[in-house]
Amino acid sequence: MPILLQIDSSADLVTSRSRAITATFADTWRSLGDDHTVVHRDLHREPLPHLTDAALHFPPRLRPADASPSVEQEALQQQLIAELIAADVLLIGVPLYNYSMPSTLKAWVDYIHVPTVTAPFDDPASQQPLAGRPAVLVSTRGGVYDPGASTEFDDHALPALTLILANALGMTVETIVATRTLSERFGAPADEVAKQHEELAAAHESAVLAARRVG
Repeated sequence: MPILLQIDSSADLVTSRSRAITATFADTWRSLGDDHTVVHRDLHREPLPHLTDAALHFPPRLRPADASPSVEQEALQQQLIAELIAADVLLIGVPLYNYSMPSTLKAWVDYIHVPTVTAPFDDPASQQPLAGRPAVLVSTRGGVYDPGASTEFDDHALPALTLILANALGMTVETIVATRTLSERFGAPADEVAKQHEELAAAHESAVLAARRVG
C-alpha cells in the first residue's frame, strides 16, 4: 500500500497556493489506485509544540547523563518519526514567510532530524532509513526570485529543507515552485500578474506529473 505523507504549513486556509498545489498532488496520488493512501498532517491547524529540551535533538545514548526530556514530547517525536519512515513519498507545502519556512514547519523538522535515528552519525550505512525516498517540496513565494534578480538568493526555506532532507536524511528531493503569488493583491504590472498565473498553472501540472511518476 503506497503511502503519501502530505504536510501543509500555510496559515492561509482559503487562498493558499501551496495548499492548492499539494492538494493537486494528493488528489492525483489517490487517483492512481484504491491502495494509494494519503496521511495528511496540517501543521497550522494542529501545530506541534516547540521542543522544550535540547536533549530531544539526540537519541538517548547521545544525551547528557542528567537529561530528562518531556515524556510526552519524546512520545510525540517517536510518533512523527514513525509516520515519516512509514511513508513512501513525502510532500511538503513550503510557503515563504519572512524569507524562511513557517515556524510550524521548522518545529516538525526539529522533531524528525535525529542523529542515528533518521540521520547518520557514527554508522552512516545503517542510519539513513529514508535514503533514496522521494521528497517533493512545493515552494510558493509572494515576490520575484528570478535568476539575476536582487532577491534571487533571498529564499532561505528551500536550502535549509534540502540540507536536512537530502544531505542528512538522504532523500531524493525535487521542488515545484510558484512565485509572484502576491502580485495581484498589491497591484503589480499586468505582465507580472500574467507570469504569476503561468507559474501557478505550471506548478499544478508539475504536481500531477510528479505524483504519477513517484506513485
